[in-house]
Amino acid sequence: MHFDLTDLRLFVRAAEEGALTRAAARQHLSLAAASARVKALEQQAGLALFQREARGVSLTPAGEAFLHHARGMLRQTEQLRTELREYGGGLRGHLRMFANTTAVMDFLPELLPAFLAANPRINIELQEKPNADIARGVREGQADVGIIAGEVDTAGLRAIHFSTDRLVLVAARRHPLARRKSIAFADTLSHDYIGMHAGSTLQAYLTRITEGLGHPLKLRIQLSSFDAMCRMIGGGVGIGVVPESAARRNLDSMGLALIELTDAWRWRERHALVRAGEHLPAYTEALLAALRAHFGATDASPADGTGQIEPSRADTGARALRRADRKPPQA
Repeated sequence: MHFDLTDLRLFVRAAEEGALTRAAARQHLSLAAASARVKALEQQAGLALFQREARGVSLTPAGEAFLHHARGMLRQTEQLRTELREYGGGLRGHLRMFANTTAVMDFLPELLPAFLAANPRINIELQEKPNADIARGVREGQADVGIIAGEVDTAGLRAIHFSTDRLVLVAARRHPLARRKSIAFADTLSHDYIGMHAGSTLQAYLTRITEGLGHPLKLRIQLSSFDAMCRMIGGGVGIGVVPESAARRNLDSMGLALIELTDAWRWRERHALVRAGEHLPAYTEALLAALRAHFGATDASPADGTGQIEPSRADTGARALRRADRKPPQA
């Protein structure tokens, strides 16, 4: 079988969009030309790859298999192009990154400017995604690097641990809960809450927890950044759960009180995800090194065949505290 890269890109776009019309537009093709290319692919395969429907197209089982291999071929082509550019004089490339809310809002804006300044030939396409979508996107080749927090299915991925995130409760200093040093999340649910926007990773995380408790959050308003949340909380509108770094950054300026959550889920391990067994371009390795250095993570080698990286010394104290959280109370 002989495949044209334009045909493969068109096929992948159509599979992702669920519509040949949108895929054709993204590939700058007429609908007639795109339809002819897809039909030619199916003739070469000897099988129907798409099922035509009233509102678009969906993959047949053969199409699912073809999609997996098409993505792999396009990834390899892009890697070849990238390495040839490197040999041609100077690092150059385009890196696609999916990241969770905390990463996009909190630490990547601190880390990426220095990295991009040091690597002027590198472009980064950053998108905020839920954790599960991040892992899936990296696995399927939609992203080159993923940044997650918490537990995610990492089958087929190499997970590089770089830090530990801790969630805390924040309230205005005049709020009744501000006098508390610590509190269980369930004991806060009678109060009004300030939350992140509905598509954020953190808000989805808290929603799953409250659904398990059978008591939804009393959301007064949902915002697009942790700093905006802290400003609203400082104004006395409600309380909120935010990463500790965001809380401490705004404590004095917003007049906030930080209250420790006693729930074990407040700790979330942060990992960078890349595809397992895949050779990474030099600029991707450089970004991963910058990420670990930003949090003081030490170099480590894989602990086992899963690709999981040993925890850094920077996280030893936090992990000890988490183990203490899980110990049963003494009689």
